[in-house]
Amino acid sequence: MAKKLVIKVTAGADAPERCSQAFTVAAVAVASGVEVSLWLTGESAWFALPGKAAEFELPHAAPLPDLLDSVLAGGRITVCTQCAARREITEKDTLEGVRIAGAQVFVSESLADDTQALVY
Repeated sequence: MAKKLVIKVTAGADAPERCSQAFTVAAVAVASGVEVSLWLTGESAWFALPGKAAEFELPHAAPLPDLLDSVLAGGRITVCTQCAARREITEKDTLEGVRIAGAQVFVSESLADDTQALVY
């Protein structure tokens, strides 16, 4: 079993089920003791901002703010550099603990030993 999990979520409110699945898998992995790096790309980049996760609703799904808090508490959250720039998001705008990084970091994390990468 992979000791590290890199998850890239490419959807936000535009594809709520896919978005929720990514956050759910990330939170469950953190709770299971797996080292998790969750990458927010595309429309999911908005969830790096305070209060944005609270605006997300999906029936029969765990609340996104709870999932986000779980990942922040035990894993790492990164917003794609280009996605942040297109939305004029800077690190000073994001939740505490969220970083902004580019494709080189994503590739490096994804190809590390004992790592599984998932894309939603």
